[in-house]
Amino acid sequence: MADTYDAIVRSRVMRQVKSRNTSPEVMLRKALRAEGIMGYRLHRKDIVGSPDLAFVKARIAVFVDGAWWHGHPAKWWKGRSGDYWDNKIQRNMIRDRQVDATLTNLGWTIVRIWDFEVLKTPELAVEKVRTALTSARKPPAG
Repeated sequence: MADTYDAIVRSRVMRQVKSRNTSPEVMLRKALRAEGIMGYRLHRKDIVGSPDLAFVKARIAVFVDGAWWHGHPAKWWKGRSGDYWDNKIQRNMIRDRQVDATLTNLGWTIVRIWDFEVLKTPELAVEKVRTALTSARKPPAG
């Protein structure tokens, strides 16, 4: 399936798609603040993958992933939107796994939350972050 827009219209449409400070991202930050969870930094380019939130001292990277853009199986499936989008989304998914592996090898904990999860139940998204923070603060066993 070919793109339904010409290059000029597609470019205009894509410029309107936000990659930072999306509604789910802002909602998560407000929910974290309401629970007293602060100390994160936003979109740090010096951290692999530029996580949406980074708790640098605790080495926790939080990503709020758009379900379609990052290939959630209920929101995207191969063959639905054409070769261009299939390749684009699959590249995103591969990049996500590479970022996760790199950060893990560097000693970071990765928290990935789907955008629709934040919108539907922000308290569960907050709990995922809180759990990662609690685990990071525990002294090593031994």
